[in-house]
Amino acid sequence: MSYQVLARKWRPQNFSEMAGQVHVLQTLTHALEQQRLHHAYLFTGTRGVGKTTVARILARCLNCEQGITATPCGQCNACREISEGRFIDLIEVDAASRTRVEDTRDLLDNVQYAPARGRFKVYLIDEVHMLSTHSFNALLKTLEEPPAHVKFLLATTDPQKLPVTVLSRCLQFHLKNLAPAQIVTYLQSVLAAEQIDYEEDALWQLGRAAGGSMRDALTLLDQSISFGGGSVQVAAVTSLLGTPDHAAVFAFLDALAQRDGNALMSAVAACAENNPDYGRLLEQLLSVCHRLALAQVMPDAIDNSEGDREQIRSLAGAFAAEDVQLYYQICVQSLQDMPHSPNTRICFEMGLLRMLAFSPDVFAGAAVTGSEK
Repeated sequence: MSYQVLARKWRPQNFSEMAGQVHVLQTLTHALEQQRLHHAYLFTGTRGVGKTTVARILARCLNCEQGITATPCGQCNACREISEGRFIDLIEVDAASRTRVEDTRDLLDNVQYAPARGRFKVYLIDEVHMLSTHSFNALLKTLEEPPAHVKFLLATTDPQKLPVTVLSRCLQFHLKNLAPAQIVTYLQSVLAAEQIDYEEDALWQLGRAAGGSMRDALTLLDQSISFGGGSVQVAAVTSLLGTPDHAAVFAFLDALAQRDGNALMSAVAACAENNPDYGRLLEQLLSVCHRLALAQVMPDAIDNSEGDREQIRSLAGAFAAEDVQLYYQICVQSLQDMPHSPNTRICFEMGLLRMLAFSPDVFAGAAVTGSEK
């Protein structure tokens, strides 16, 4: 049997298996339980957050042989065929490759016919924003008043490109980017089921690198398992991603808290061995400075969504509020300077050296010395 990638093997088959998106799942669940079914649904959000997955689960809910339900049985012919991508009454269309109006008209010619096997004939149109203007015009009337046996499920990563006439005919659901904590929890369950050893800090790296996309996280996990020889380790993930370990950011801040220039430059040298993206490193510093500022003002408001709550709380007491504000401004300025610098590492190091040199206590000392004169 050929290997099936994790993103496909662990695609959720019902709403309870989904990570996050509670606002969408709750609305759909209640609508199904109360039989308040709309004829057109639009799912929006970035890549890999579950738009097509939710649409396919909804198609199962509508066509399950046990009846319309929010918890499809997964055992009947309809449920199994939808999961396997061979259900005759679920017509999946890739709008990116079928943009012509002729393609849309061919599709709509079959709308009038009753479903062959299921309760509803479901049209799942992915990346719907890629349709041409003429295609949208051809779709409008049917989208507004389709036959009772037809449901339209539309998905797009770019809803701004959809005509308002299409938007007004659909129930709209925006799927949010997933937090690193949600991604890490899901990856842990996958690795436990696959019986693969892992280091939790490595999963936090993957969760942050995924950019809110579960599919990207599972793809990176697949790569990490292969790269690590069957396990997921911090060193392997750091090397694979080419991005600095989150611990590197705290190493810089620890050195700044100690006012230790040698430790600061040693941390930079250790980080440089992985050839990091220094712009991305500055962005991580900005994010941590933001969380430090929050922790200083509202300690209880800091969650563990980044897996660093205890480190943030510890460091928040090591800096004055003025220090954190200054570091944030220096990071912003360094990011602006970086495109104009011939060497990004030098630009990054200069930013850290400014943080070390231009601390508020240095300015205060200079002011006192000046007043004495």
